[in-house]
This record gives sequence, structure tokens and C-alpha cells, in this order.
Amino acid sequence: MNRPLTIAHFPRAILHVDADAFFAAVEQSRNPSLKGKPVITGKERGIVSSMSYEAKARGVTRAMRLHEVRKLCPDAVFLSSDYETYSLLSMRMFAIVRRFTPDVEEYSIDECFADITGMQRALQGSYEKIAERMKQTLDRELGFTFSLGLGPNKVIAKIGSKWKKPSGLTCIPGWEIHRYLAELSVDKLWGIGAQTAAYLAKHRVFTALEFARKPESWIRRYLTKPFVELWQELQGDSVLVLETCPKESYQSIQKFKIFSPPSQDRGFVFAQLSKNIENACMKARRYHLAAGGATCLLRTQDFRNTGLELRFTRPTAFSHEVIRALRPIFDELFHSNDFYRSTGVVLFNLKCDDIIQLTLFDPPVQIDKYQRVYRAVDDLRRRYGKHTVFLGSSFDAHAFTQHVGERGDAPERKSLLLKGETARKRLGLPMFLGTVK
Repeated sequence: MNRPLTIAHFPRAILHVDADAFFAAVEQSRNPSLKGKPVITGKERGIVSSMSYEAKARGVTRAMRLHEVRKLCPDAVFLSSDYETYSLLSMRMFAIVRRFTPDVEEYSIDECFADITGMQRALQGSYEKIAERMKQTLDRELGFTFSLGLGPNKVIAKIGSKWKKPSGLTCIPGWEIHRYLAELSVDKLWGIGAQTAAYLAKHRVFTALEFARKPESWIRRYLTKPFVELWQELQGDSVLVLETCPKESYQSIQKFKIFSPPSQDRGFVFAQLSKNIENACMKARRYHLAAGGATCLLRTQDFRNTGLELRFTRPTAFSHEVIRALRPIFDELFHSNDFYRSTGVVLFNLKCDDIIQLTLFDPPVQIDKYQRVYRAVDDLRRRYGKHTVFLGSSFDAHAFTQHVGERGDAPERKSLLLKGETARKRLGLPMFLGTVK
């Protein structure tokens, strides 16, 4: 017999907070003249990164190429992404949510989970009233809208936040879960992609409710652990815990960067990849990690990927060692007839750098020198800016602007320097760009 989908009350009260069209909404908020217009961010990439709801209503979708957008929406406003400002507004969003509860999981730059269980007396209101006040505070203080979902666990809360976008608040108590699942296609569930949805369709599972009504034995037989946990949450159980602590470790670290115009210059493309390797290794050292291998990737102008894998004799976070391993085989990756638009690196098999075992052939004195050099380099970067010191192999990537031509427009915040600011060191202040009357 299937377990009932309903529960009598909220044993847990989990909120999912999702900013509506975040990047585009930030641009409209800081420049009121853009409100009501179809705003597109991602000009520097040549594809849509975010779009306002006005653009979405005209058929614009994420990752659409800008020349396709112009055909659909000739009056679209194209902007370069200002990730510095988006990050600042994201931190303000999380700070506002933490006024209501300390238990907050920063899931991505524009969404988070918050556990408000047991906060009714402290905040003097029901869970629904607390959610309403949180939404009103976010909307008012940040100048754009948020959608919130309240449920007995993370999966149900996430269903709720998507239910009435934009600017919605949907509360789903345990006894009403089945009603929402009946109206939701299975591919809209968190964690179910196109391939899993196609697999479930072969078993005549098309809606979230049909998935939830499958026996647990069937789920465990045909699907993997993440889908078992998803099924359990659809029953009203809370099995996915909130990750409220700052991230302190990684299974892998990746860095990708787009440049324009696309290039077939071998030295320039190698420099772009070298810069990504430096950035990835810098992050690994920050968390005291070392990589057992790396995957290096190039993407062509027509979005074809080529890659190769490097394996190291000893885990390392020294960027010059990764680059030294890459250099003799780079021509297996790079083809001079192709134009490339981006490079990337993924560091994998990460281990804590204080438990690395040296081989008989590793020179411990030299490794100790490398460690002291990189500690000094990282200290300089912390004090004076991320790219104050870099390897000569990355020179071309630093000497030339990342984007040239119409994609080279810098976000306006970069040209609005306050007294004492420099191009690399600025105050954590998002700038209001509208005309004040």
C-alpha cells in the first residue's frame, strides 16, 4: 500500500526564496528608466544570461543568441553583466532573510532556503505571515520582486516558489501536497532532467503525483539515491537538510571564461586557459586543497567543445605545475583552423594539502620553496587585487581586454569610481544609475 501524501501539520517550515529575473531585475532597479522595457544581460557573452519578464513575454529564453533576440525583440536593451553588483545585492538579500532566521542556506546567487520552524512566537506571527513580511521586506528594500514558497521541506518549498512567478507567495501545507503535484509535470521537479523524465515516461509516469504514488520499492529498484530522497520529500518527509555553514571544501573546482571576438591565435587562447588555471589553483589553495588531475577545455565559435585530461604524479595546487603538464600536449586540444570563444579548466580528485604523500622522486626542498612563493603571491593578491601577480603564460589574457567591439562595453559601475577607488579595488557599494529629481 502506498504511503499517504498528506501530513496533519508543518513539522518543519521551510521557505524557498527566489529572486525574479535577478540580473535583469537588478539593472531595472538601479536604473528606473529601464523599468517596463525588455532588458537582456549577457551582452559580453553574445548570449542571453538573464532577461526581464517583459523580454520573456516576447519569447526570449536563456542562452538564446543575441542576434536571434533582435529578430524577436528589436527594442530589447542589451547590457553587459555586472557580476560585482549582482553579488553585492545577493549578499543583501541573504542578510535580510537572516533577520528572520539564522538558518539560511545560500543555494545560489539568487535563491536560498530558510528554516523558520519554531519562529512564530519570536516573530509574532504564523508561518504564512512571517513569509509575507519577509517578501515585503525584500521587495521594498531591494527594489525588485521575489517569489517565495513555504512547505514542510526543501522540495515542496521550491515547488511553491515557482508556482506564482513573478512576485508570488505559495504556502503548501502537508495535506495539500497532492493537489499541487497533480498539476505538475514530472520534468518540473527539482533534480529531474530531460533524460530521467523520458525514462519515467516509458514507465507511464508523467506527473509529479504519479511519481510520488509509486511504491518506495519501485523507486529504489529503478532509480538512484537522489531520486529516493526526492520521492521521500514528496511524501511530506524532510530528508534534505539545510547546508547553513559556509562551504569549506569542494569535490571539484572549475573556472570558465568567455572572450570576444573569437580567436584562432594559439598564444592568446593558451593565455586564456592559463589564466583560468591560475584562478582555479588560487581557489584550491584558499581551501587548502590540491588536485590529482585536471580537465582542460576549449569551446569553438560554433559551440563545439574539445577537452583533454591531465593526471599528476602528486596532487598539486601550484598553477605552474598544471601549466607545465599542459604545454607539451596543448596541440592535441588546439586546432589552428578553428576560432575559439572560451576556455575552461576543472580540477578534480581534490585532497587536503596537508596529507599529501610525496613520492621518492619528489624534491621536498623545492616543494617547500613553491609553497612559500605561492603564500606570498596569494597574500599580495588579497591585499592589492586578484591579478596583481600572475604567470607570464597568462600575459596575453591580462594585456588585452576580455571583450572587444560592441561586447566590450563595461558595466557602468566600473566607470563610476568613488574617491579613493581604483579599477581593481572598489567599495562594496552598488551604484544607483537613475536620474534623481
